[in-house]
Amino acid sequence: MSDSKQVFDRGDRVGIYLQDKHSLQENLELVQYAEEQGIDEIWQAESRLARDGVTPLGAYAAVTDRIKLGTGVINNWTRNTALIAQTMSTLEELAGPDRIQCGIGAWWDPLAEKVGIDRSGALRAMRECVEVTQDLLAMENVTYDGEFVQMRDVELDVVHGDSGPRTVPVYVGGTGFKMLELTGHFADGALMNYLVSPEYNEKALDALETGAERGGRSLEDIDRPQLIVCSMDRDVDQALDNARELITQYLGQQPHIMKASGVSQDLIDDVGEAIGGWPADKDDIQEGMELIPDDVVHKLTASGTPEQCREKVREYADSGCQCPILYPLGDDRELMIDEFADGYL
Repeated sequence: MSDSKQVFDRGDRVGIYLQDKHSLQENLELVQYAEEQGIDEIWQAESRLARDGVTPLGAYAAVTDRIKLGTGVINNWTRNTALIAQTMSTLEELAGPDRIQCGIGAWWDPLAEKVGIDRSGALRAMRECVEVTQDLLAMENVTYDGEFVQMRDVELDVVHGDSGPRTVPVYVGGTGFKMLELTGHFADGALMNYLVSPEYNEKALDALETGAERGGRSLEDIDRPQLIVCSMDRDVDQALDNARELITQYLGQQPHIMKASGVSQDLIDDVGEAIGGWPADKDDIQEGMELIPDDVVHKLTASGTPEQCREKVREYADSGCQCPILYPLGDDRELMIDEFADGYL
């Protein structure tokens, strides 16, 4: 395993998380606006089968100069580990050093199962993927005989430009505490999840610290950006309803995230029954939304007026998040960028 050490800016960083609600052209314009306003990072989702997490980053890199760009997250099942490293190296060639960040996650069921992926052994598979990706990005020649990853005499082949080690840190996007322990042990950073509570963060930090100590590191060696749903609107009811819709989708789609934050199993079950699993249609989601009380929305998201959103983001920061990656739900995404452009502290 490479012994290279990443250096992270620990300042008042803010990022934006982009999914698939808006067109890529709109997102390109938003990324440029975010950079102009001083936003530090962009993380691109790879959710469902709507949009991959790599292609947009190449487009963002081509129209920006400074802002960091991360995959939030690609999965370790459908891409060979050598291809992951090759892709990150290519993005760095396009964007320049110290801008690309590789976020990898363990995917989720039922989507993985529906396309023929058995996620048994997820912890071991992630460890092997992270170790080999790091070594390849360090421009090492890798031979590795793992349960999930096998390499024999493999290294990145750089034809143009600097052939030295890539400057791409590897993050693990995980929610379960065992995965977070693993992250603390091996990864450069943890891309902490959204739709969790600040109270969940405290347990997550304990898991990361346990893993870090096992790897001879400290918690401060692990960068900790966090995805945070930010539903900002001067109409508080509209802001809450926007977030409520997303929560409803995730209660049916990825209930383990909600369970980790202490949402009652009864509510998880009731919403899951109302929307009928994944994928759900709009009528089912509307029925499920009616079951989500305001206190759950406030617990899991930064929702409401600009000041309410900033206050909630500070709670996440106080609970261990080092860089809020804001997922804008409202129609006025520029308003959210303007409100957070100077930080959140």
